[in-house]
Amino acid sequence: MQNRKKGFTLAELLVVVAIVSILTAISIPIFTRQLETSREATDLANVRSAYAEVMAAVMIEDTENEVKVVKLKQKKEKWQSHDPVTIGGVMHYNDQGDTANWIGYPVPGGECEVSYRPDSGVLFNWKSGKGTGGSEQKYAFNINCDVHAPLNDSGILEMLGDNNNFEIDSNCTKSNMLPKIQAKIEEDSLLKKGTWAYLGDAKDKSKRYLFWTSVDISSDSVGAGKKIPVIISTADGRFYISETTTAMRVNKAGNYIAIAGHLTPTQYKEYLSKDKKYENLQEAYDAYAKLVTDGTYPQYKDTLPK
Repeated sequence: MQNRKKGFTLAELLVVVAIVSILTAISIPIFTRQLETSREATDLANVRSAYAEVMAAVMIEDTENEVKVVKLKQKKEKWQSHDPVTIGGVMHYNDQGDTANWIGYPVPGGECEVSYRPDSGVLFNWKSGKGTGGSEQKYAFNINCDVHAPLNDSGILEMLGDNNNFEIDSNCTKSNMLPKIQAKIEEDSLLKKGTWAYLGDAKDKSKRYLFWTSVDISSDSVGAGKKIPVIISTADGRFYISETTTAMRVNKAGNYIAIAGHLTPTQYKEYLSKDKKYENLQEAYDAYAKLVTDGTYPQYKDTLPK
């Protein structure tokens, strides 16, 4: 009997493999593009949700929730499936550049900080974790410096004992405590720039504060009685952006301009309850820089550390 069973010839197999390869080459980019579109859609939905939460917090004056940070899922820089993008009534094109309501653009592994400013409205700040707009932000100081370390390492807190409302100003040059702190400040520390003061409770970290401003408050153009922007950092790791009014101090250590007038423990608490909270020094400094470049205090934009 004849064997009628036949297999595929080599030529037929090669044709099948070639067809499969072509279909795979066509389908993979399409699948990848659709997957990225799905990621972008998720990011947009999350940012829009954060925008709604921020606006709701603004309406009820819930200051703790007036800033939301959304972690991005997309894997490609800028928008692949939408151009322009509209969020909360703000329209922005990929190559438009920064505006009053939009800074930077989405990047892989990045985030979007959604906040509200009374003078300009909602702000979408797209960050990479190393700055904005997908490129590393350069700082004139160590952005990861511990701003409370100089006081902690100086031995002054032990000297102060149970003092619950001390004040140490960088402008009080005749203070016997100031040199001890200055000796502990690293060369790349933020405290090498601007004006600062340690204030509050020597024992309780949550009631001990650093006030810092880029403004040289002792200059003739500033002086006493002027409102200035400040970063407030608590010794237990919280950061806020606020404003203070400079004041003239008259004491045995000599007259000088202070970053703020004498404050009571209750007044410190009032400061923090009204101001926006940030997770770390970088976030707080970026917000401060924005405030003095195109926010409430543009007259101080040239005071930022360079």
